[in-house]
Amino acid sequence: MRNFISERANSIPPSGIRKFFDLALTMEDVISLGVGEPDFRTPWNICESSIYSIEQGVTSYTPNKGLPALRETLSSHLKQQYNLHYNSDDEIIITSGVSEALDIAIRAIVDPGDEVLIAQPSYVSYAPCVTLAGGLPVPVECTEADNFKLNPDTLQEKITRKTKGLMINFPNNPTGAVMNRKDLEAIADIIIDNDLLLITDEVYAELTYDGRHVAAGTVSDLWERTITLNGFSKAYAMTGWRVGYLCAPKDLCEAALKIHQYVMLCAPVMGQIGALEAIRSAEEDKNTMVNEYRLRRNMFVSGLNRVGLPTHVPEGAFYAFPSVKGTGLSDTEFAERLLKEQRVAVVPGSVFGVGGDYHLRCAYAVSRKQLTEALGRIETFLNGL
Repeated sequence: MRNFISERANSIPPSGIRKFFDLALTMEDVISLGVGEPDFRTPWNICESSIYSIEQGVTSYTPNKGLPALRETLSSHLKQQYNLHYNSDDEIIITSGVSEALDIAIRAIVDPGDEVLIAQPSYVSYAPCVTLAGGLPVPVECTEADNFKLNPDTLQEKITRKTKGLMINFPNNPTGAVMNRKDLEAIADIIIDNDLLLITDEVYAELTYDGRHVAAGTVSDLWERTITLNGFSKAYAMTGWRVGYLCAPKDLCEAALKIHQYVMLCAPVMGQIGALEAIRSAEEDKNTMVNEYRLRRNMFVSGLNRVGLPTHVPEGAFYAFPSVKGTGLSDTEFAERLLKEQRVAVVPGSVFGVGGDYHLRCAYAVSRKQLTEALGRIETFLNGL
């Protein structure tokens, strides 16, 4: 049957995150810092609104773009929260998670042979999605020396006549790095001068700890060439609800909508109703979760530095990205041995692309008690090297 599998499908690797997560599931007494999923339950008012809608028989398709009430409320929310202006009628699509938003955004703009620059380390789906669309993913390394931010000189060096666009994710998975307005302005001129599109995944926007998140579409003249992706999974603990959204100028949005119509039709109505309630009434719950993540970040990053794994302070998301360069082990060797010998699951930084080597992604989306225990096990492991 292998003869029937496409070359594109054969060319992409399986998820490096899932490899360690699946292995951890076969073992007992494992503290998993591997999967980027909140440990909080979805706030009850969100669940209740969706349950009530099901009881009332609201189980049908919605418009392709999503529930009008959700798009209208989301448009107002983005304007108020980030000064992002998108028309609810023709510049917003509700999708089945940010993953679908990413897929249709890439397929809407990429032709075979087009190059898409990807700021790395980055989430593992970006490059494969470009490949599956027939494009060529080109990594742009964000180094530890730059606090894992995108350096404009490095970006400029990677641009060729085939470059179609740039993909960024800040706050970043896996590093927790944040690009402030000054940082974004430094790359805006390059994007504009080279006539590039920008795809910005801002799913961790609400999880910004020091200052306020700056939406890339509000910087300089980037709005007209920016596709903004976001969703409800991380900030509202709604990973299983699978509700995200794509925002873009009308022409770009219409192109993405055509693909969405054929591959998904619409996001699940129950999830959309829950997302609407999240915007309307879950702000306090969200803030409670963000404050807890901030406490965990401070405790965990301090602990990693104390036990001998140098770690920069992440300004967003819920990941620490410690360096293991001083241990004599590669990131993969370290992660495999730590799991087998001390039952702590982390993800090797190298699976996130260039710049990730000799680092680990550790999700602090677990309780402080578990983080304390994990730090103790990591210290024991280090002492045994």
